Amino acid sequence: MTPKSKASGPSIVLAAGGTGGHLFPAFALAQELGRRAVAVDLVTDRRGDRYGADFPARAIHQLTSATLTGRSPLAAAKTGLTLLRGVAAAFLLLRRLKPAAVVGFGGYPSFAPVVAARLLRLPTLLHEQNAVLGRANRLLAGHVTAVATSFEKTKFAEERAGTKVRYVGNPVRDLVLQWADQAYCQPSREGPFHLLVFGGSQGARYFSELLPATLALLAPADRARLVVVQQCRKEDLAAVESAYLALAVAARLAIFFPNLPEEMARSHLVIGRSGASTVAELAVLGRPAILVPLPHAIDNDQRLNAIRLAESGGAWCIEQGDLSPERLASTLSDLMTAPERLLGAAAAARRQGRPDAVARLADLVEELIGNRRHGA
Repeated sequence: MTPKSKASGPSIVLAAGGTGGHLFPAFALAQELGRRAVAVDLVTDRRGDRYGADFPARAIHQLTSATLTGRSPLAAAKTGLTLLRGVAAAFLLLRRLKPAAVVGFGGYPSFAPVVAARLLRLPTLLHEQNAVLGRANRLLAGHVTAVATSFEKTKFAEERAGTKVRYVGNPVRDLVLQWADQAYCQPSREGPFHLLVFGGSQGARYFSELLPATLALLAPADRARLVVVQQCRKEDLAAVESAYLALAVAARLAIFFPNLPEEMARSHLVIGRSGASTVAELAVLGRPAILVPLPHAIDNDQRLNAIRLAESGGAWCIEQGDLSPERLASTLSDLMTAPERLLGAAAAARRQGRPDAVARLADLVEELIGNRRHGA
């Protein structure tokens, strides 16, 4: 468990929605600021409470938030009213906490604290994890002190924030950095092949159906080489385990892997979604991946994330609508018999990694509050 921040110097409020994509970089920044004797308070929604026991903050505060999900005037009015109540609550909270600055990590749970900070004339910073500026960040970008991006090319960033944009990368947790020095181990053409498959809550069901059908199409010699580690939903575990047993595929299945960075570091190939944290961690670790973006996303953020890494040569991006068991089996078989391609992709991914992103973001925070003369 990460100890709570006990710094006695300036304090910073981090505002992040209750999803891993927003909370993981906030978690990493909180760890780094704690090392710099900067106290941290986290403002989140009720979903963020699942991380409360481990989040390295002095205190965790929950505010009511809402996301605009419909286009009807009634839905918009209801969302607007909820957000206004959130701004009022955030205003009172910030007046009590008296932070030196507020850092928002996107999502509507960060909207109210950032707006309240602007009303109180506090320095404000937005961090965008994806290759496209999210809707909440697009609304706020023109009104904050600075916008930090994870990708050099971030859609809408310059259009909305102009010269306030600073490229820092996407911070990864200390647990990821602990495995970042482990070099990629190129598989032999006949030896064991370690395949890691995960997709989060919105991808595990899809991969639980896709992978058994895919591996059934592989040559028996290829299946015999596989050592699969796969995330599954609880209700899918028995079916996937039974399928792999019938195929004689060595597999270790779990609902959740607390040591996922270690599993990534030990893999020869990763198959997964392309959320911002996943892409950042793959790059820092230098591991090749087949990325299947979550379809139908409003901003196509996962697709753009995957394309950025694929353009560098560090991954293969295949959209879900174009992916069949036959195509995945063919791609997997090709890669298993071409370890030099995997080695090249691992090196390309690592070149995109920013293990110093958390330090650069913390430098920018300190610049905002006057602790440093120069920024990141």
